[in-house]
Amino acid sequence: MSHAWKHFCTVTKHRHKVIAHCLKAGLGWQGLFHDLSKYTPTEFRQGAKYYQGTRSPNDIERRENGYSQAWMHHKGRNKHHFEYWTDYHPVRRRMEPVEMPTRYLVEMLCDRMAASKTYQGDAYTDESSLTYFLNGNARHAMHPETARRLEILLRLLAEKGEDAVFATTRQWLKEEKKK
Repeated sequence: MSHAWKHFCTVTKHRHKVIAHCLKAGLGWQGLFHDLSKYTPTEFRQGAKYYQGTRSPNDIERRENGYSQAWMHHKGRNKHHFEYWTDYHPVRRRMEPVEMPTRYLVEMLCDRMAASKTYQGDAYTDESSLTYFLNGNARHAMHPETARRLEILLRLLAEKGEDAVFATTRQWLKEEKKK
C-alpha cells in the first residue's frame, strides 16, 4: 500500500474520531469541518511523503528541512490549534499567545484525544492525552488561561473518563453562549 493511501486512511480515521468526539462534546457542526485542510495539496503531499503511521509526518518533515511546510499551512487555517491564537502585542512589540475561545479549546481537546487514540491504538488510555500534554512544551507556549483550562479537561478525562469530560465541555459551551 502506498504512503499516500496510508496517510489518507490515517487522516480520515483521525477526523472521524474527532467528529464523534465533537458531537459528544457539544460542537456538532464544527467537528464536521475539522482538519479539512489536511486534504489540500500543500498538506497532503508532505503528509504522504513523510508518513510514518505512528506519529505526525510534520515531525519528520521538520527534522529533515528545519520546518514543516504542511504545519505552517495547517496551523494558520485551523482555529483549534493554539498556535493559530497568537498576535502582535502593540506595547511589548512581539508576538504573544491569545486566549482561545471555548469552542476551539474544546475542539483542541477532541483533536488531542483522537490523535492519541489514532497513534497509540490499543495502548491508549484516558491518561494518554494528559501524559502527552504534561511531557511536552506546548503548555508553555499557550496563553496561560488556555493551558490551565486544557489541563483541567485532560485531568478530568484521566480521572473520570469521557462521559465526565464531555459533560463539562457541554456546560462550558453553554456558559460561553450566555456571554
